[in-house]
Amino acid sequence: MDSLLTQIDSLGRFITKNVEYTLRVLLMVYLSLRATVLDQAQGLRQIFGVISAQIYFTGWQALPLVTVLALGTGGVLILQSLTNLTLLGGTAMIGNFLIVMVLREAGPLLVALVVIARSGTAVASELGNMRANREIEALESMGINPLSFIVFPRVLGGVVSVLCLAFYFNFMALIGGFAITRLIQDMPFAFYSDSLMRAFTKEDVFIFLLKNSFSGMIIFVVSCYQGLSVKKSPHEVPQVTTQAVVNSIIFVVIFNLMVTALFYLNQLRNLGVV
Repeated sequence: MDSLLTQIDSLGRFITKNVEYTLRVLLMVYLSLRATVLDQAQGLRQIFGVISAQIYFTGWQALPLVTVLALGTGGVLILQSLTNLTLLGGTAMIGNFLIVMVLREAGPLLVALVVIARSGTAVASELGNMRANREIEALESMGINPLSFIVFPRVLGGVVSVLCLAFYFNFMALIGGFAITRLIQDMPFAFYSDSLMRAFTKEDVFIFLLKNSFSGMIIFVVSCYQGLSVKKSPHEVPQVTTQAVVNSIIFVVIFNLMVTALFYLNQLRNLGVV
């Protein structure tokens, strides 16, 4: 009985801790948006400059890595699917398989992991060093709100970058898939593209925007929050950077899983299965 109560107590503490953390992060999002709208001390030109720099670093400079990852992912997925679809005589279903695997599932998750590894760590360590070097206090002494000048532009730039990277990833993955099908089965491009277009639905657009925009927001909000949580010492920076990676991965995976589960549950309900 004591062991059961201990486990319940530990579970309650874990849930309370994570709910409190989530509420604090959401409060920072609200305060950042509020400060951007109401506080005009730094001007829109400076905010636009930070947004542009974030898009350049997160989106543009990640293109080579995303290109290799997308071509490899599309090639591997098409190799696995062709083996089974050819045996079952369902090559025409190749479009359905790629839309589900690339656009709905693998694309959002892999792009998010790349952004976490490159940009999430960079943002957390940058803000952590700014806090440790008293640069945040220097901005505040000049009347500049760090939430509107530092946090909001990075979150907005990050969301735009993730959406663009995800679109590019999907395109390159489908190109990689076609290259493999052309090499193995000499499949005409017209057949390949027609299979993709027949499988593509308006729900795919909704899932694409929902997963990638919220994943981008989660990554940069969590990274900013962890970076600003540094108290005094620069020795805290590696710790908060690691925590930013861990928390971002957990939140992104849980969010993607919830969206996928709700989507397929809704599909089953429409079919009358549940």
